[in-house]
Amino acid sequence: MKLSFKALAAAALLCASTVVSAHRFHAGIADISFNARTGSTEIVHTYMAHDIEALLANLYGRQFDLADPEDQEVLRKYVEPRFSLQGQDKAPLKTRWVGVAIDPTNVTIYQEVEQTPVWKVGAVHNKVLVDFLPDQVNTVNLNDGKAVRTLTFDRNNAEQPAR
Repeated sequence: MKLSFKALAAAALLCASTVVSAHRFHAGIADISFNARTGSTEIVHTYMAHDIEALLANLYGRQFDLADPEDQEVLRKYVEPRFSLQGQDKAPLKTRWVGVAIDPTNVTIYQEVEQTPVWKVGAVHNKVLVDFLPDQVNTVNLNDGKAVRTLTFDRNNAEQPAR
């Protein structure tokens, strides 16, 4: 009896640990702020590296090395149509790709809207990873130097006004 209780407890722990390890939270965050020195709005996205790696492997059937400029270009071509800013006049704001930094846990993407202050942003569109991971949630913090406004994006909410 004592042995079967231990076996049952061990099996329960094994099942519980499998369920916990199988559940992953899919999230991204972008900070948008004005750089007074350059006169530009800067965008810094941070995504979980394993989510970006899985996305690219799924789309192209191969492993990617984001230290390689050609593989960074593939990532750029994925992100740019899924993340955009509109001006207050509803016209698209030209976002320039600055680069990518990678570490074992995160992929950080840098963009900027040259010679444009944050207050000119009228709307934010963010579908990065949402088309791949159904439970992906993206948070965008808009910092105009006076206050920070936080926007949340998911599969059902791809665009929001900035104000």
